[in-house]
Amino acid sequence: MSYVLPTLSKKQELDSIIRDTIDKVLVLRFGRASDSVSLQLDQILSKAARDVSKFATVALVDVDSQDIQVYVNYFDITFIPSTVFFFNAHHMKMDSGTADHTKWIGAFHRKQDFIDVVEAIFRGAMKGKLIVNCPIPPERIPKYQLLYKDV
Repeated sequence: MSYVLPTLSKKQELDSIIRDTIDKVLVLRFGRASDSVSLQLDQILSKAARDVSKFATVALVDVDSQDIQVYVNYFDITFIPSTVFFFNAHHMKMDSGTADHTKWIGAFHRKQDFIDVVEAIFRGAMKGKLIVNCPIPPERIPKYQLLYKDV
């Protein structure tokens, strides 16, 4: 399903889409085309892309590209897939009850979960917020353990 959505593999492409997406939520999925969870998320994103097209743009980012490693390190993309949200070139954060508010880690369970998250981020961003509460029930939020090195 990743052929439906634009795939970014260069830093310049990523810079320009972040800079040029105005008054819409930019959804960037960092992952691999060979990963099964990334493919599951890609299927949900491609199905929902048309439904959210009035207030969001969805793009895929290949984490294996050497040119993208600046963003992979900056957003600390250690779990694949990770989804990062922007609005008017501002990084949007979401409090989903996990330790990391900067990105969504894993796949969404349903298409409607993704639409609800993007809509909550859009509504919060239109009100000037940089962090929003997650509208998804806690039982449908992926759980993971963060391990810190040298702490």
